[in-house]
Amino acid sequence: MAVTGEQGPPRRGVAPEGGLLLFRVSGIPVLLAPSWWIGSLIIVVLYTPLVGRILPGVTTLTSWLLAAAFAVLLGLSVLAHELGHCLVALRLGIPVRRLRLFLLGGLSEVARTPRQPRQEGLVAAAGPVVSLLLGGFCGLLMFAVPPESAAWLLIAECAVANFAVGIFNLLPGLPLDGGRLVRAGVWAVTGRREKGTRAAVVGGGVVAAGLVVWALWGLAAGSEDRWLRLGVCVVTAWFVVLGARSELAAETRRGWPEGVRLSELIRPVLQLPAESPVSDALAASAGRGVVLVRADGVAAGLLDETAAAQLAGTSPHAPAEMAAEPIRADTVLLSSESGEEIAERVRETAAWQFLVVDDEGRPAGVLRREDLRAAMTRSRPPA
Repeated sequence: MAVTGEQGPPRRGVAPEGGLLLFRVSGIPVLLAPSWWIGSLIIVVLYTPLVGRILPGVTTLTSWLLAAAFAVLLGLSVLAHELGHCLVALRLGIPVRRLRLFLLGGLSEVARTPRQPRQEGLVAAAGPVVSLLLGGFCGLLMFAVPPESAAWLLIAECAVANFAVGIFNLLPGLPLDGGRLVRAGVWAVTGRREKGTRAAVVGGGVVAAGLVVWALWGLAAGSEDRWLRLGVCVVTAWFVVLGARSELAAETRRGWPEGVRLSELIRPVLQLPAESPVSDALAASAGRGVVLVRADGVAAGLLDETAAAQLAGTSPHAPAEMAAEPIRADTVLLSSESGEEIAERVRETAAWQFLVVDDEGRPAGVLRREDLRAAMTRSRPPA
C-alpha cells in the first residue's frame, strides 16, 4: 500500500491502525491485528476434537493445549511466509511499510507496487518457497521423534501448517501469491499490468467457489473434519473475494486512461521571475503551469494557485515566490516514462501538480492531479 503521509508517534507497544506491535525486522514493524485472536480461537475450538481422534486416550486438557499450539504454529508459519515476501521486496529496493497478522492470514504492505513483472513474480514466489521449505524440514524432523507422541503431533502440525500455507497461496487467484504470479506472467506477455490483474481476479473467484464446493462436499460426505473445513473455507473464501475486489479497485485507480497521451494532459509551462507580483503570476497561470525562477536561475518552485489567490487577496504585489510549491525529486516526471509509471508516481506522491521534463531535463509541461483524475474518470467504463 502506498504511504500517503506521515503519522504521529505510536503509543508504546501499539501501532496506529494496525494492532499490537510485536517487534521489528529490518525496520519493518510486525503487527498483530485483533482479528488474529478470533481466528485462533476458531481453530482451537474446531481442532480440539480432532486431537482426540489422532491421539487416542489423550486427556481433554492436552487436546486443548495441542490445539492451541497448532494455532500458534499456524501464526508463526504465516509470519515466516510474509517475512519471505518482505525481505525479497527490500532486496529489490521496494520499501515495505509494515507486516500484519490477522484472521487466518497475513499481509505485507509495500510502499509502492513493483515496477516490473519480474519483481512482482519474485516477491510473490518468496512466501510460498519459505513455507514449503519449512514444511519439508518439519516433515523430516518427524522421523527423529517417537511416532504418535505429543512432540510428534506438534511437529506434524507445523509441517501441515507450512505445507497448507505454501500450497494454498499458490492457487492462481488474487489476492493469493499464485494470483500475483498469474498477474506477473500475463503482464510479462502482454506488457499490461491491468490485464494481468483482471485475469488473476477471475482466478480469485474460481478459488473462492472451489473452497465453498469443497466445504459442502465434506458436509455431504460426513468427513471427520467437516466442521473445521466448513469454518476455514467459508472465512477464507470471503477473504479471497474481498481481496480480489480490492485488487481490482486499486488497479483501476492505478492505471493510465485508455487512449490518452501524456502530451494531451499536461499544461503548457510558463517561466516567470520569482519576484514577480503574485497577482500578475496568478493572472498568467490560467490554463498553464508557472515555474518561478530566481535571479540566479534556480527554480523557486511551481506556483500554487490556491495559495497565490489567498496571498493576492491581501498583498497583490507580494513576490510570487511566497506562493510557490517546492519542486522535489518525487514531483518531477520524465515525459519518456510509461503512462502506468506516471500514474503510480502521482498516486503515491502527496502533491497536486508535477513538473514534466524531457530526457534533457528541459520543462515540457505541468501535470495536475485533477486533470489526470478527470481523464481516468472519462475513460473508465460504466459499472
